[in-house]
Amino acid sequence: MSSLKVATAAYPLSWFEDWSEYEAKMCGWVAEAAGQGAELLLFPEYGAMELASFAGPAVAGDRLQSSQAVSDLVDRSNAVLAALAQDFSVMIIGGSAPVDLSDKVVNRAPVFGPDGTVAFQDKQIMTRFERDDLEICGGGPLKLFETGKTKFGILTCYDSQFPLIGRALVAAGAEVILAPSCTGALEGYWRVRLGAMARALEGQCVSVMASVVGERPEIYGVEVNTGMGAVFGPPDNGFPPDGIIATGTMDQPGWTYADIDLDLIRRTRADGKVLNATHWTEQAGRDGKPEHIWVK
Repeated sequence: MSSLKVATAAYPLSWFEDWSEYEAKMCGWVAEAAGQGAELLLFPEYGAMELASFAGPAVAGDRLQSSQAVSDLVDRSNAVLAALAQDFSVMIIGGSAPVDLSDKVVNRAPVFGPDGTVAFQDKQIMTRFERDDLEICGGGPLKLFETGKTKFGILTCYDSQFPLIGRALVAAGAEVILAPSCTGALEGYWRVRLGAMARALEGQCVSVMASVVGERPEIYGVEVNTGMGAVFGPPDNGFPPDGIIATGTMDQPGWTYADIDLDLIRRTRADGKVLNATHWTEQAGRDGKPEHIWVK
């Protein structure tokens, strides 16, 4: 069996006084997951917002200064995660961060390979809060990441709720879709979860969701967070009937692990009870304006 073991985080944000505390936290989380045999580690959307603590309470609690403070430290935090990916021979998708590109600010999830590769995926579609309060914009194009075992893409939080960009990844060959999220309320968590499950159903693939959890009232925008780690597949032969491969415990920090059977994804796409991924194109021509019929 060709498989990929993933670890997906329910991640609590910290308040740091010294950079060594941040390094120790990240090393501890990566070491724990690697020690369980995980090959791909997913941290959540805005997991990097804890870096705002280094700027102090006044800046961390400010609407725009908090994002800038995090952006200023992204290169430094990326160096930490890049080294850990190599030291532990794992792939790490780090907590996303606001990144100032001078002409706009994007929400960027960094990707680190065990061979030293450093890449990123920008969030595509912003929530109302990101647009209106944080003044964050959609970033660069979707990317397909290929490992020695599989191909994956990243749909950050709100992105997971839009089927066309999910389909673009599937059409490009993605077998795994990662959905790092940051949600302040239970309904937000469920929006992302339902989106991730729908993308797994449509694409006959596996989706992996990570969440920020707990309270961090000192940092603007991430004061209250809810969620858990989870892994979903299509409800078809060999996958769980409800599509739920693994879940953590709501709002409990820690890793959720799952062994993703890559061969099962491929068999399901080729010969499942249904063929959603193949039949997607049959929607074309059926998605025009519906015929209008009065029923009295």
